[in-house]
Amino acid sequence: MEFSLRAFRTEDFEVLWSIDQKCFAPGIAYPRPELAAYIQRRGSFTIVAERAAGKSGGIAGFIVAEASRRGVGHIITIDVLPDSRRSGLGSTLLAAAEERLRKAPCHTVVLETAVDNASALAFYKRHHYSVTKVVPRYYSTGVDAFVLEKALLDSSSASPRR
Repeated sequence: MEFSLRAFRTEDFEVLWSIDQKCFAPGIAYPRPELAAYIQRRGSFTIVAERAAGKSGGIAGFIVAEASRRGVGHIITIDVLPDSRRSGLGSTLLAAAEERLRKAPCHTVVLETAVDNASALAFYKRHHYSVTKVVPRYYSTGVDAFVLEKALLDSSSASPRR
């Protein structure tokens, strides 16, 4: 599949929220006000991926991230619709966000993922993220989260291991 990346537009919000609801279980998916707050937060940015025209069009996924003044980036969420998974889109979104965080400039990026989300954990490990700690009952469902971290010091850390 072919995708193009662009910046978030206000009119995208309901579609992004709908995608988040499809990508995550209740209690892990964001309520509308929380997702809106993350998208609008100071230092945050949202990158939207659209399917190429003629390929059923529409938004296929997105990533929300933020850069702090301390030089630490945070991946808030990365969402890819089920029919666009395993196409490289998640990797493309992650690489685009990491590049933007490097330019912020951020020296490190962190994120959280549920301890029972094996596919997300494998994805992030392929992209050189390492588990740094566990946060008990991080999600409203009571599920713990792994905190993962990656150094953004040089561009060689941007490509996944094969």
